Amino acid sequence: MNLPNKLTIGRLIMSPVFYIAYFIPLWTGRFAGLSVYVLAVIFLAIEISDFLDGYIARKYDIVSDLGKVLDPFADVVSRLTYFLCFASTGIMPMWVFLVLMYRELGIIFFRMVMMKKGVVVAASIWGKLKAITYAVAGVLGVLVVFIQRTGFLSGISAGLTVVTLVVFIAAAVASVASFITYIIAARNL
Repeated sequence: MNLPNKLTIGRLIMSPVFYIAYFIPLWTGRFAGLSVYVLAVIFLAIEISDFLDGYIARKYDIVSDLGKVLDPFADVVSRLTYFLCFASTGIMPMWVFLVLMYRELGIIFFRMVMMKKGVVVAASIWGKLKAITYAVAGVLGVLVVFIQRTGFLSGISAGLTVVTLVVFIAAAVASVASFITYIIAARNL
């Protein structure tokens, strides 16, 4: 197994660890302050490994069929894990989480159908925008959790909550738009 695929599998392993670290303070009533640092480290490790696996695979020409399937799957698992945590604790509106989840499940189904037909649909600008808004939404969500659990920077909490909500909604819009572009591209094929 090549290094990019190992990094991708690492993201799959870190996702449930993020979930556990997120909820331990709520389950136990302890470790709130410590949990945010653990969450930040796991979040950064997941996002950096996402960048590195693709970069290494392309740079050293070690793109594999497994990686082509596993990488987007790991992206979905990790990001939906963050967003489930945020939605479960009221940071992200549940309707936004559902839009994101339905889009991701729809794309997985869509890719399977297209793969069976031997067709690869390239990512669109909306797909790239979706990825960026997801990453920014993740950062802001972790920052909101940090402020809630530590009280540090609490003076920006109200403003940050509004900005985070706007980014969550932007992520939902970008996810729907990117899904529509996939469907249009498939029709044109």
